[in-house]
This record gives sequence, structure tokens and C-alpha cells, in this order.
Amino acid sequence: MNAPDHHLALLTTAQMAQADQAAVQAGISGIALMEAAGAAVASAVSARWRRQTVSILCGPGNNGGDGFVAARHLRDAGWPVRLGLLGDKALLTGDAAHHAQLWNDDIHPLTPALLDGAGLVIDALFGAGLSRPLSGAAASVIAALADRGLPVCAVDVPSGLDGNTGQVLGLVAPASITVTFFRKKPGHMLLPGRQLCGEIQVVDIGVPDTVLAALPISVFQNGPELWLQRYPWPTPDGHKYQRGHALVIGGRLMTGAARLAATACARVGAGLVSIAAPATAWSVYAGSVTSVMVYPLRESGSLDEVLSDGRINVLVVGPGAGVSDLTRMHALQALASRRAVVLDADAISVFSSDPQALFSAIAGPCVLTPHEGEFNRLFSVDGPKLDRARQAARSSGAIVVLKGADTVIAAPDGRTVINGNAPAYLATGGTGDVLAGLIAGLMAQGMEAFDAATAGVWLHGEAARLFGPGLLSEDLPGMVPRVLRRLLRHGLSR
Repeated sequence: MNAPDHHLALLTTAQMAQADQAAVQAGISGIALMEAAGAAVASAVSARWRRQTVSILCGPGNNGGDGFVAARHLRDAGWPVRLGLLGDKALLTGDAAHHAQLWNDDIHPLTPALLDGAGLVIDALFGAGLSRPLSGAAASVIAALADRGLPVCAVDVPSGLDGNTGQVLGLVAPASITVTFFRKKPGHMLLPGRQLCGEIQVVDIGVPDTVLAALPISVFQNGPELWLQRYPWPTPDGHKYQRGHALVIGGRLMTGAARLAATACARVGAGLVSIAAPATAWSVYAGSVTSVMVYPLRESGSLDEVLSDGRINVLVVGPGAGVSDLTRMHALQALASRRAVVLDADAISVFSSDPQALFSAIAGPCVLTPHEGEFNRLFSVDGPKLDRARQAARSSGAIVVLKGADTVIAAPDGRTVINGNAPAYLATGGTGDVLAGLIAGLMAQGMEAFDAATAGVWLHGEAARLFGPGLLSEDLPGMVPRVLRRLLRHGLSR
């Protein structure tokens, strides 16, 4: 995670421009970079589609220059090519002007008529750095392209997509594939950008990895390479007390949520897992779990007696708890213990009227796992998802896991990870309880909170992906050993 040259690094549009400039300063010409980029686009198109009439939409900047190169390579390979340019060829500058001069065929004005008779379109109008909605001829053509539903290969990003946020600037024609260069950008991972890009191909155009050392990269795509070296695998001389003791606070009525979280804690490797349950529900918990211990709480609901066990090193509060004064008390007692804490669901919502009371109580490692609704109850921040998660982490002092198909994990120090392996099957009740348990189980074993959150989110998505359709939340913990076996083999093979 700390290595700036990691292949999972996500570059902002400004950082990508800096990387390109650094490559040029290192002796790699911009003309050569553009030639490699356009050739890669042509290669991607040739590999995916049969030869047919292709319309190439070129913009007035470097993205359009890539389009001119792709047009030349496809034409030379026997493809019927029609090229349209936004603006005047004579006004092109720099590397784009050079490659436009190498195109000695017709150049058409950019109008929807360019799409007539085309079986395929290459969108090289605007790249990821676009900062305002499409307008004029560009908007007309992209609107027509979206309406006709033609297959599209986008260069860098589909035109009209913000590469930093994944948000649509006015309108976008969805791509079948997107060819981008050197590294992905956050907009490739964040919704709706990820869906609009289709299959994303990252190609090497000659920018050396060494240029990353000078960039302040803080956003990464989630993957085992970020945290696998610090994963808490059991050791031959270890025992259960060295692998932590996780405590899940159970609710009176929705008992399944705490049981799911506790089972996930155990499956991911916590040495001991307990549930603290209201006395009235103790028999429900005790009769339904075997490897998990169940403690009855006093009538007052206080955790003081349970927390006298010094072996407990992480607590989970919120799953099935209910939005009540008791849940608020449990959360504050857990935080006051200065042990690692995961707050989920109702333990987040219960502070909606006084978020600062929660933030002020965070004194040790703490992970908050809100979905969008819970997040909005606690944080008054607007803007793109990445920015909101980062602001929330800074203001709360906690690791914030802003859940969704594009879950963002943010730390108060600015480190940020975007997850991309969560399938749609996770959209079912109880899966969030399992995620809270996975994160807590890793923290119990000594994994740093940000690593535990990042690894837990990835394990959660991978378990769901491997199970597939028909997933229920109770299926997830049983899939964790399968995922861990694959991870262990991956780690040993490195």
C-alpha cells in the first residue's frame, strides 16, 4: 500500500499528465507515446470485432491525436475508416498535429451523419480530463451515438465522463470497451463510470513505472497485493489467545445479525469470538452457535462486566442492535475502552442527531461501515463519493467504509482504496453484518485497521463472487475458507 509504484495505483487526471510529462523529460517523445496509444486502440478493436466500417470521432486535443493514430493503423489493416474531427485540422497543435498530418485521407466534420452505416465507433473526442458538460457538435454526436446503441471503443474514458469522479458531465455514450494507458483513474472504478466504460483495458505505452515515485499517490484499486504481505496467517507456534478475542454485541430481536458477524469473525481467523446478548435472548443465541461463546448481559445492558475480560481486543456494535439509547451506550462504552471497534448499522444511525458525540468518543482504532443512507445521517458532506468518504474519515478520525458496488475505504490520513470485485448478489439482507465481522476478525488478529477494512471488503466481495447467484448472507462465512486457500496459494507463489 505504501509503494508508490504499485500497479494498483489510481492516478488522477493531473497525476497522469505529470506522468506523461515526466516520461517526456526522461527522453520518451510525446509523439512516440501517442503512436503507442493509438496503435493499442487499433489492436484492441481488431482483437474484439470483425473487420467492418468504423467511424472514429476525434477531438481537438491529445485524445483526438490517439484517434488519428488508431485510424491510420486500422486503415492500413484493411478496415473501412471514416474520421470526423471536432474543429479544424489546421488548429491542432503539438503531438496531435503531427499525427493528424500523417493521416492523408478524408476528414469529415463532426456530425451525427458520421454514424450512418458504421458498425463500430471509436470515441476519441475527450479524455478523462474533461471538466465541463459536452456541448455543441460533440454533444449532438454523443447523444446520437447513445441513441443508436452502436458498439463503442472509448479512448481513455467515454467522452463526457469525469476521470476523477466517475460522474457524467451532461451525457455519455456507454462503451463496450475502454482502452486507457499506464494506470487506471478513479473514474474507471467509481460508479457510474465503471459501468459506462465496459471492459477496461490498461495498456503499456512506454511510460516507465519510475515516474510514479514523484507523484503523491493516495488512491488505489483494492486487491490482495495491497495488504497480503501483512495478512495475519496462523503460525506453527501460535495459539488461540494470540489470535485475538472478538466480542459482538447482540440485539434483543434481530439476533441473526450478530450471529452472522460473529461467525464471520471466527471464519476469518479470530482465535476466540463471543456474543454479549441480552438475558432475554440468551437462549436464542446460545442454542444456535457452537464455536462462539455467549455472555448474558446484566439487566442494565452495561458492558462493564464483559469488558473486564482483558483478552477481548475488538468489539462489534450495531448489527441488529436497534436505534436506541442502549445501542448508543454500547457504542460509547466500546469506544471508551480504547480497544479496536467496528461500528455498523444502528450504531451509526443512533448518532444522527449528534455526530460530534461519536467523533469525540473515538479514542482508539475504529472502523465505521455505513451504507449511503447511514452515511448521510451522520455526515453532512456533499460531492463525489471519493471526496465524501475522505472528508468523513478526516472529520471523524475513523476508517470509513462507504459501502456499495464501488465501496470506498478511506483513512483520516488520506489513504483511499476503491473496491471493484463486489457482485450484485451482495445486495441482500445481512451481508453488511458479515462484512463487519470480517473486518473485526482481522483486527482481532492484529491487522491495522485500514488494512483490515480493505482486506475485509475484498474478501467479502470475493466470497460472494465465488458463490454466485442465489447468495444468502449466511452463505458468505462458509465461502471465506475457500477464498483464504486461494490467497495462501497466491502468497506462497510470489
